Amino acid sequence: MNHIDPSTAPLAVVTGASSGIGLSLARQFVDNGYDVVVVAEDAELEAAAAQLTASGRQVTPVRVDLATPEGATAVYDAATDGGRTIDAVALNAGIGVGGRFVETDLEDDLRLVDLNVRSTVHLAKLVVRHMVAQGRGRVLVTSSIAAKAPGPYHATYAASKAFVHSFAEGIRVELKETGVTVTSLMPGPTETEFFGRADMEDTKIGASSNKDDPDEVAKDGFEALMAGKDHVVAGSVKNNVQAGLASVTPDAATATTMAGMTKPGGA
Repeated sequence: MNHIDPSTAPLAVVTGASSGIGLSLARQFVDNGYDVVVVAEDAELEAAAAQLTASGRQVTPVRVDLATPEGATAVYDAATDGGRTIDAVALNAGIGVGGRFVETDLEDDLRLVDLNVRSTVHLAKLVVRHMVAQGRGRVLVTSSIAAKAPGPYHATYAASKAFVHSFAEGIRVELKETGVTVTSLMPGPTETEFFGRADMEDTKIGASSNKDDPDEVAKDGFEALMAGKDHVVAGSVKNNVQAGLASVTPDAATATTMAGMTKPGGA
């Protein structure tokens, strides 16, 4: 187990931190005086941790598979080892699966549910109890504007983001008066490895050059977290417009529109 040395700095845990929005979130934390525990399962994590260490903050990489219950427990144990208090957590780890549901691999879809949904609930349960006992804490859950509408051709992903957004909004109310805040971060299409890993590069949305910068998305998320907001639609103005329209348009209509953006081979 990684041991975190005693420090007077606040401590943040960031999952999915080897690249993309997660790495950018971790950078926001270290730039604002936090020590960080960065979590991912891939080999890129060590390089990401080395980048962040240049800030002068204490950076602890924890390489685990969060799609397993053991992974979530290992992260919590590593973060609290030595008696450190977790002041903030960014539950950002997630994957996508692109394609027609009837054709995608069952194990890929179930792994998505385990990582995007189950690990978020599991780690939140551990960290939120810890924070409530301390009387303070900040929780950021990475959802998506995809949470606002059904998602043909990435159906399990969109459904998982609807779950974590609803989950964040629900426990936020429960935690009122405890000193713990919960914020849902809702990015739009962002320039990360997501579309390649989800096999969605040949879709209109995946091939688009008009994606948001992960650093800007992370900045929006961090500022909303620090302000104690319930949610933030991050990135460009068009994301706010799309999220607003999805909220007032019938699901059948928004699903048809989304299908044109996510259908394989539609680029």
